[in-house]
Amino acid sequence: MIDTMRLEQICREAGHIAHGKWPGTGYDLKSWDKTPGSPVCEADLDVDAFLKRELASLLPAAGWLSEETRDSEARLDRGLAWLVDPIDGTRDFIRGRKGWAVSVALVSGGRPLLGTLVAPARGEVWSATAGKGAWRNGERLRASTRTRFSGARVPADSLSKDDRDLTMVEKPNSIALRIAMVASDEADLVATVRWGFEWDVAAAALIAREAGARVSDAFGQPLTYNKRDPRAFGLLVSSPAIHDAAIVRLKERAERLAG
Repeated sequence: MIDTMRLEQICREAGHIAHGKWPGTGYDLKSWDKTPGSPVCEADLDVDAFLKRELASLLPAAGWLSEETRDSEARLDRGLAWLVDPIDGTRDFIRGRKGWAVSVALVSGGRPLLGTLVAPARGEVWSATAGKGAWRNGERLRASTRTRFSGARVPADSLSKDDRDLTMVEKPNSIALRIAMVASDEADLVATVRWGFEWDVAAAALIAREAGARVSDAFGQPLTYNKRDPRAFGLLVSSPAIHDAAIVRLKERAERLAG
């Protein structure tokens, strides 16, 4: 049995490392593009190295999949794997904004067992254990229970013409934090229609599910993790009652963009 208290302590320390290099504290951060439009910074690499060392010590049997580490197929031979995004929401981090988090999940047999998000700039620690509920700063989470699709709260900067019946709310750059907003009933719906990586969503998806939200890919299919190709097309997290309506709303766009 994994020591969940030690796991949270490790994740909090990772958040502390990141926060110490966050420009919002006045730190002169070094950042660059891994590829055009894909920023990374020194804090990403520092947090990644710390988590890889500490999580390997906590659970040596688990494989490793992280945004900032070269992937190895050795993880596919492990029943357990850590899925890590050292700083989810790097753009907000680099700009000194608060919409970023350290994301850590432990998966087994393609399903998440544990998920933790640490957002020190917001003073938040989110966690979930499969079958045991989800929590933020010690308070149990209850996801959105909205029953009407029109008017649903969506973290967004703008809405397309087809979606103007929805209601925009604050949008952190971190997709994990946007998912967590559904878990905490601060949003009713989060949807994407693009390819995304497992490390971005594994922890937050478990938190949302354990809070009572429904989670799927853009086509309504279950998400699985630690696959050879660690991607899925699209994401849909919502209150259970509007999930089917959201699938219908996304269907044409998802089919066109996924090819």
